[in-house]
Amino acid sequence: MPPWERENPIKPPAPAPLGMEVFFEDVKPPSPASVRLGRWLFYDTRLSADQTIACASCHKPEFAFSEPTPVSTGIKGQKGGRKAPTFINKAVTLAPHFFWDGRAASLEDQVLGPIANPIEMGNTHEAMIATLSRVDGYKPYFKEAFGTDEITKQRVAQAIADYERTRVSGNSPYDRWRFNHEQNAVSAAAKRGHDLFFDTAGCVQCHTGSSFSDSLFHNVGVGWDPKTKTFRDEGRYAVTKKPEDRGAFKTPVLRDVSKHAPYMHDGSIATLREVVELYNKGGIPNPNLTRGRIKPLGLKDEDVDAIVAFLESLDGEGYQDTPPTTFPQ
Repeated sequence: MPPWERENPIKPPAPAPLGMEVFFEDVKPPSPASVRLGRWLFYDTRLSADQTIACASCHKPEFAFSEPTPVSTGIKGQKGGRKAPTFINKAVTLAPHFFWDGRAASLEDQVLGPIANPIEMGNTHEAMIATLSRVDGYKPYFKEAFGTDEITKQRVAQAIADYERTRVSGNSPYDRWRFNHEQNAVSAAAKRGHDLFFDTAGCVQCHTGSSFSDSLFHNVGVGWDPKTKTFRDEGRYAVTKKPEDRGAFKTPVLRDVSKHAPYMHDGSIATLREVVELYNKGGIPNPNLTRGRIKPLGLKDEDVDAIVAFLESLDGEGYQDTPPTTFPQ
């Protein structure tokens, strides 16, 4: 058995962690062989043009598969315009929208985008396939996962997406409190923050579902320049060309959100408290501000602190991973 196989054995599907069981009842687990292959590919820098960038370069496991910088860095040190969002719990996403602007309709589509993006992995799908096809060590694992050793962009995308589908977070202090009724699992402040989140503050209008995201697009004013009356990044508008979508971005998930700093699509807000304060003041005024949902909340300082405590209680387990150190050769 080669060292990379000893380090990355096939594993049966893990049960959904506490708080996520009901959401995975009708979800078919991906093939363990595809997941193992996808795990290698996710961390393998050979998928990029200069063999320096992997999917994991931006989606870092120690930051709950987000990144600690405002925007992503691709090949040759190029800076993107957006921060890499997490993909945790995407196996049960409410709507088929991926990326901040929703331009991808599936995890597989999302996987292929950065590979061919000139300022991210900077490759072409054809060149990536050519590179992987020269790695004899990969062929048995493609055959194991898909029946033949042929390497295609569709198979690469499916394998990586299948690995991503296994990154599931649950059994957080919040889950233990709400579902196991462990009253001491969270603080009194977090309990009060929960009540504010689901009632007075109305956060649940957009942050709903198992991962606290409606997977839809909303404008809170981030990136608006009142002098030029334009957005630095037009968000969803770039996809739909609908004027009302200018400045709208996908609602981020809140599972493990304490590990996602800095925040928003452009990483322009440093702390969770500052994010809650932005919503408390009603966002940043602009013509396309999401009406009815984004408005001044009138929260006191202790209310803001309580909501932050609740958000911090969403840090869970089940998604963690340590990158492999050896790969098929």
